[in-house]
Amino acid sequence: MSLTKADIVERVYKEAGFSKKEAADLVDLVFKIIKDTLARGEKVKISGFGNFSIRDKATRVGRNPQTGDAMEISARRVLTFKPSQVLKEDVTARYSHRLDDKGKEDKSIQPKEGSNRALSSFMNNTEDPDDIDDDGSHGGLF
Repeated sequence: MSLTKADIVERVYKEAGFSKKEAADLVDLVFKIIKDTLARGEKVKISGFGNFSIRDKATRVGRNPQTGDAMEISARRVLTFKPSQVLKEDVTARYSHRLDDKGKEDKSIQPKEGSNRALSSFMNNTEDPDDIDDDGSHGGLF
C-alpha cells in the first residue's frame, strides 16, 4: 500500500480541522514550495524528517545490461533524499520487533506506537545532528 497525495489531504482535513478544500490547497502549496526550492538547486531540510537535495552526476561509461556493450551515460541532475536520524530511529523502533533471526518480516504482528521525536523536532524547529550541512550551517527551508 502506498500513501497518496489524496491520503495526505484526507489526513490534514481530519487531523487539523481544515475544510477539504483548505487541506488540499495547503498540501499543494507545501509541495509547490518544495518543488520550486529544489528547482532552484537549493536544499530542502525538514527537521526530524530529512533532507532533499539536487546532485549533479558526471558523464560516465556504463554497460547495456542486455548486450554488455559499453555505452556513455550522459550527465544529469538527480534528486536525493537523506532521512534524518530521528526518522530512521522512529521507523526502526516501530517495525524491528516484526523481524525474525533471518530478517523475514511477520506482517501479522502490529507495529509499535511511534515516538513523537520527529514531530516535536519539527514543531520546535530543533536541529538533528544529521540536519547540519558539511559547512556547519543549518540552511534549508523548513
